[in-house]
Order: sequence, then C-alpha cells, then structure tokens
Amino acid sequence: MLAYLGRRVLQMVPILFGVVTIIFVLLRLSGDPVRLYLPEDASEQQVAQMRASLGLDRPIHVQYGIYIARLATGDLGESIRYRNQDVAGIVLERLPATLELAGASLLVAILISLPLGTLAALNRNRLPDLLSSAVAMLGRAMPNFWVGIMLILFFGIRLEWFPVSGRNGLASLVLPAVTLGASMAALLMRLVRSGMIEVMSQDYVRTAKAKGLPWRSVVVKHGLRNALIAYVTVLGLEIAGLMAGAVITEQVFAWPGIGRLAIQAINSLDMAIVQAVVILASVIVMVANLAVDLTYALIDPRIRYA
Repeated sequence: MLAYLGRRVLQMVPILFGVVTIIFVLLRLSGDPVRLYLPEDASEQQVAQMRASLGLDRPIHVQYGIYIARLATGDLGESIRYRNQDVAGIVLERLPATLELAGASLLVAILISLPLGTLAALNRNRLPDLLSSAVAMLGRAMPNFWVGIMLILFFGIRLEWFPVSGRNGLASLVLPAVTLGASMAALLMRLVRSGMIEVMSQDYVRTAKAKGLPWRSVVVKHGLRNALIAYVTVLGLEIAGLMAGAVITEQVFAWPGIGRLAIQAINSLDMAIVQAVVILASVIVMVANLAVDLTYALIDPRIRYA
C-alpha cells in the first residue's frame, strides 16, 4: 500500500508541473495587468516602472524560472489587487468556505442519488422508475446558475426560509449546496439505477434470495455494494466538475470561497491569485481521485494494492 501511494504521489508531480506551465503561459498571453491598475493618462515611464516592479519586463522564460524557483519554496507570489498581500494567505483564507460547500454538495448528491437510484432499479419500468428518470433528466438539463437563481427567488425571497447570499451559518449553506449537488445527483442516480439492474440479475444475488436472506440484506450487501464501484469512480471524476461548478455557484450566492476569488482575480488579471487557485484546484482533484482508488479496496475485498 505504501509503495502504491508513493508511486501515485510521484505521478502527480509531472501533472502538476504541466498545469503550472500551461496556466503560466496562458496568463502571460491574456493581457497586461499594469494597464488595468494605472489610470489611462499614466505616462510610459510610470507603466515601465510598475512593470519592472512586478518583474513583467523580463523575458517570459526568465519570469517562468523565477516563478518555479519561488514555487518550490512554497512562495506563491504577491497579489496586485490586494495591495501586495501574500497570495498563499489569501487563498488559504478562502479555502475552508469552498471545502465546506463542496462537502455539503457531495452529501446532497449522495443522499439523493443512492436511495432514488436504488428505488428506480427495484421498480424498473414502473412509476418510481419513470419519476426518477424524469427528475434525473431535469437535473442534468438545468444549468447551475439558473437553479441557484430559482432557489433564491422562491426559498430565499418569497418564502424567506434561507439567506440568499453570504456565509452565515448552516442555513446559508443549504441553497448553494442544493444548487451544486442537484446536477451531480441526477447523473449518479442514473448510474446507481443501471448498476443495480445489472447486479440484481447476477447468479450470486439469485443464490442469496434462494437462501432466504432478508430482502434488505440482499439489496444492500449483495446488490448495492457491488454496484458501487462504477458509482465511486464517477463520483471521483465529478470532483473536477464540482470545482468548476463552485466558481459559478459561489458567484451567484456571493459565497466567499476560492471560486469567487478566482473570478475576481481573472477580471483584474491578478496573475498570482489565478495561478494559485488553479494549482490548488488541481491538487484537490488529484487527491480526490487517489482517495477514490483507495476506496475500491474497501468496497471490494478482491482489490488489493501491492
């Protein structure tokens, strides 16, 4: 197990290096941040001075080398927008809010998809199956920002059940978590349904029924557990989509996470913050996929990592 973990961690290094290189080059091609921060009537001397103070007057390969050297020491640079504050501190301050939203969204998706997908599979081509299929189609068809706006209008403004913006306790987490988790739940629900239909027709399930095992044991231990491999795989892949969806959801609900921070940084061409957010999101996705691989061994005892 430790050897496997070591190999996976080493595999992450070149991937992360590629991500850093791509985002570094793309940001340098996207425009000049100096022009955004200086007034329109700024002289060329003022522009040159600010560009020199930011190190943007050097060749791009020199800038890249300096950035990689600083990154190796844990220095993510300084923000232009936040008056030269340390980028690592700014991003880490916003990280708990995003992790809280992502965790709540995953919980919503799992609590919806597992029972409804199982119910649909056990009632194939009957009313529960048809209703869950319709719900799944609607969930995948509706974009996150529209769902968020509708939830705000109905539950936030009309009924006044939940706050519509900010991060102020558990109540303020409900609407953004449902917004972000609904689309994922729709996909996972269909996956559970198809997996359960396939598993419940297997010989070992028929054997369990013939032995007179309780129906709940047959469904949960023999059916659902064996259908979870594909479910967990897609759940891990959806982490990347979850991070992307958090950018829009945080903007709609004014949620103070790294997604909203990234939007603000992109609009102001704050290169250091954008780079830090992309690197952090990449690490989160890679760690999540590693966790999914390790979960396989817990679900299926036949899987071992030597």
